[in-house]
Amino acid sequence: MADEPIDMLGGRTPLQYARTPFMDELARRGATGRLQTVPDGFAPGSEVANLAVLGYDLTEVYEGRGVLEAASMNVELHPGELAMRCNLVCLEGERLRNHSAGHITSEEAGELIAFLNEMTDDARIRFHAGVSYRHLLVMQGGDKRLACTPPHDIPMQPFRPALMKATDAAAAETAALLNRLTAQSQEWLSAHPVNQKRMAAGKDPANSVWFWSPGYRPAMRTLKELYGIPTSAVISAVDLIRGIGVYAGMDVVTVEGATGLYNTNYEGKAQAAIEALRTHDFVYVHVEASDEAGHEGDVRLKVRTVEDLDRRVIGPVYETVRQWDEPVAIAVLPDHPTPCAVRTHTKDPVPFLIYTPGQTPDAVACYDEFSVRQGKYGLLTGDRFIREFTAKE
Repeated sequence: MADEPIDMLGGRTPLQYARTPFMDELARRGATGRLQTVPDGFAPGSEVANLAVLGYDLTEVYEGRGVLEAASMNVELHPGELAMRCNLVCLEGERLRNHSAGHITSEEAGELIAFLNEMTDDARIRFHAGVSYRHLLVMQGGDKRLACTPPHDIPMQPFRPALMKATDAAAAETAALLNRLTAQSQEWLSAHPVNQKRMAAGKDPANSVWFWSPGYRPAMRTLKELYGIPTSAVISAVDLIRGIGVYAGMDVVTVEGATGLYNTNYEGKAQAAIEALRTHDFVYVHVEASDEAGHEGDVRLKVRTVEDLDRRVIGPVYETVRQWDEPVAIAVLPDHPTPCAVRTHTKDPVPFLIYTPGQTPDAVACYDEFSVRQGKYGLLTGDRFIREFTAKE
């Protein structure tokens, strides 16, 4: 959701430009600040940022994105198994046109992933279907010492310079095998009926796989062990976020119609959050739509997703829980910026608000990237945000 000032919005960010009465009210009634969600030495991936929001020490638990998505998909990783994120992407000549194969449907993608398993004759390799363009590869005996480029970092750029490279001589075989599999996938997928139908309909084909974010099974403590939170739940359309929830000991709540895009079931997520708050002490609601709009570089769509988040998720939750006898604290923040100008993630600190009924508010009257710089909390790092939010006054 966080961004930079944009000329077509009169020098405002989408968050400043959008109509967000509920976020602004929570900011007026609460306290604000900024959070550094990407520690030094880490790339600004969603796995890094969301783990940081929840207060995990990345130097202890980080094993890449693939392992977290494996947990969400109920794929158990055994010793010696390497898990990696596998995108279905769209190539256009020598360029990577987009990281999402035109936001291919899960049904279409499932056919392609099953086809890749049929075509791959290496017994060490297995593909697992996820949601839309987001999938998983598991390799027996793979070496994670690989330099990988997230595909959303190189939209409309040449893809060959970003192919996998070994960072240690022992990982050279793994890198070569996976790069060869990437090239083979381009031959296999181009003529598949799913892609022929997509092209006939004017849609982008899923004509290549893209591997990135390798790792092994992580060792993570639960939120109960770390912060004494007895019960918790996570609500998201994204396998990565649900996987973090699994390792964090959270109950994973599935919402029908949650897509991870601008057409997600906002109302369903809000209702699921309200119901989860009746039985859980902590609920983590993740909405992906603004991130995808940023990756597309679509300023108007990003403004719309911010307004939808405010009106269709935050508003209903706030209006409901404020009527309850038991007080409910609410925090709002992005995991990382995804500026429309660069169409990928950046490391800049994100704005946050924390509202707790009965608290003394700070002087900030609205919620955006710049107003919160005057907030009570200043700039937080490490686990300070989650400790402030869960503190019992």
